Amino acid sequence: MKLAIGGKGGSGKTTLAAGLCLFLAGQGYQVYAVDADPDASLGLALGFPPRLLDGLVPLIEMEEVVKDRAGSGLFFVLNPRVDDLLDRFSVRHGDIRLLRMGAVKPGGSECYCNEASFLRAVVTALFLGRLDQVVMDMGAGIEGFTRGTARGVDLLIVVSEPSPAGVKSARTIAVLAADLGIPRVAVVGNKLRNPAERAFLESRLDGIEVLGHLRHDDAVLERSIAGPGGPPPVSAPGLRADVEEIGRRVLGMMGETPGRE
Repeated sequence: MKLAIGGKGGSGKTTLAAGLCLFLAGQGYQVYAVDADPDASLGLALGFPPRLLDGLVPLIEMEEVVKDRAGSGLFFVLNPRVDDLLDRFSVRHGDIRLLRMGAVKPGGSECYCNEASFLRAVVTALFLGRLDQVVMDMGAGIEGFTRGTARGVDLLIVVSEPSPAGVKSARTIAVLAADLGIPRVAVVGNKLRNPAERAFLESRLDGIEVLGHLRHDDAVLERSIAGPGGPPPVSAPGLRADVEEIGRRVLGMMGETPGRE
């Protein structure tokens, strides 16, 4: 099963991605957590020790590896071999292995065809060549969704706050996902404080499937402020219960059996 988690900035997609990784690991799966957000906070949300995160270099910053596999200058390889890099350039904590993608060069800079080709190959290897469970935390908004990153995704979960901006972003991402060939899209509402906010969200999604909701939980912020070394924010009891319910629905939706690879 390959999941991608998207949403506008600040919607809580990293929180949900981390929670689903921990839930799947708790069900006996080997989990690949892929941080495709330039903000790169998935490792912290998962509670990875700082010493591991300090040694995790984004794949796109491995200049010599990119040149070796994807080429440079006027010539670049469309489908570079990258399978062997997935274990070499990731870090493991428990049953979760973390891989950081990094960002390509900004617009207006020199051509980044080789870097883009390299990242596309990494995503393809993860999404089409592995039997592990994959949870990919996408960048904010729609910029991170391309045919390369969408390829092989079984389910895109869009996280939305109960606000007009959040709903608009969720609808836009859902339309783009369909254009890119992602077979299934669902929404998870986040930071909900009362039934009225839940009703507002569900009434404005234009028929997009609602997978579940995450309650507003002050304990999440408290644990985030505590920093590394304490329990991860997503382990807050209220939030954890909501994520586990969503996780069970995802497994049922995708026909997965816990512990199976």
